[in-house]
Amino acid sequence: MSEDRKQAALDYHSQPIPGKLSVEVTKPTSSSKHLAMAYSPGVAEPVREIAKNPEDAYRYTGKGNLVAVVSNGSAILGLGNLGALASKPVMEGKGVLFKRFAGINAIDIEVDTADPEAFIETVANIAISWGGINLEDIKAPECFRIERELKSRCNIPVFHDDQHGTAIVTAAGLLNALDIAGKSLENARIVCLGAGSAAIACMDLLIACGARRDNIRMLDSKGVIHDGRDDLNAFKQGYAVTTEDRSLDDAIDGADVFIGLSGPDLLSAAQLAKMAHDPVVFACSNPDPEIHPDVAREARDDVIMATGRSDFPNQVNNVLGFPFIFRGALDVRASEINEAMKVAAVHALKGLAREPVTQEVLEAYEVKSLEFGRGYIIPTPMDSRLLGRVSAAVARAAVDSGAASRGYPTHYPLESVDDVYGG
Repeated sequence: MSEDRKQAALDYHSQPIPGKLSVEVTKPTSSSKHLAMAYSPGVAEPVREIAKNPEDAYRYTGKGNLVAVVSNGSAILGLGNLGALASKPVMEGKGVLFKRFAGINAIDIEVDTADPEAFIETVANIAISWGGINLEDIKAPECFRIERELKSRCNIPVFHDDQHGTAIVTAAGLLNALDIAGKSLENARIVCLGAGSAAIACMDLLIACGARRDNIRMLDSKGVIHDGRDDLNAFKQGYAVTTEDRSLDDAIDGADVFIGLSGPDLLSAAQLAKMAHDPVVFACSNPDPEIHPDVAREARDDVIMATGRSDFPNQVNNVLGFPFIFRGALDVRASEINEAMKVAAVHALKGLAREPVTQEVLEAYEVKSLEFGRGYIIPTPMDSRLLGRVSAAVARAAVDSGAASRGYPTHYPLESVDDVYGG
């Protein structure tokens, strides 16, 4: 990043006041009567009601529209393990996105421990305060255990966005890309470079959407994950297949799909050239992808390309998922975000990309036209229809799968977040 852009980023986070979030008061406070209602003695009445019926916390407090964004800073963005405090700007940013796109109040919590058990205990002990918990920037394999344990101990949605948000957006874009290429997910040969939390979640969700496990070749830093290796953790073992492939060069030969969740410049033009016709390449390492789009298109003019970057078409951006997934889950008071809800989000995103793009989106991106095809397989974050489509799909799936404790909201599909939540 240039010095000018670096300074602009620092100024954005520090001026005119430090940070990106503040707390707002939602009730009148202009008189002593108001204050007596807000605190003592008036506050005693909802306290008594909640003590009698814990569900009344959703009626008398902001719990139902409140998400905790929790991290220990062990895997910050593309920066690595820089600690809990260094993760705070990212977690604040996540709160901004929750509010901006879905009207959800979010508070960041940085837990200063590398011990998974201590992290689990801390979050479980405060879970009662929230409507949902977004786990963020926690390294693998600890993140798998942390999410699993918290989901079993908490009766609210617990969602590790680095895993599932990435997987949902990737799956939606990939289904569209394969349709354009005239291929099916069931028969597609998929190479996944990377075996961390996002990679495993992506492959798990693709299988839930119809991919075949035996068509997937996953690679870690030591090469292809195969059944002859004895150095695999339990999560990688699920992708150990019987194969003679040992390297990326072996696995990529004839592959239909490459999904990169690893590091920069790890897929060469020569390797891309070995893929099947109309290859689908999701090079999602940030800020530098596994192969630069210009290099990829020079090697293959039939490539369908996505990256994690906003300055190229087809950005795999988690903001397309998590605000709306939580919105739908909160609105039906779901106890979890289950597989059915994730798959519903995939298909909502997939379908929206096929619809005519609104003038609002064209103006936001300063383009004259944008339509479904090789350069547009995933909706853009500025598409206001995401709220109604994705949230509604998630809420319906929660109700239908038994995860919801309330019925499908009568106000869906939403016309505007501001109309309902005062965003």
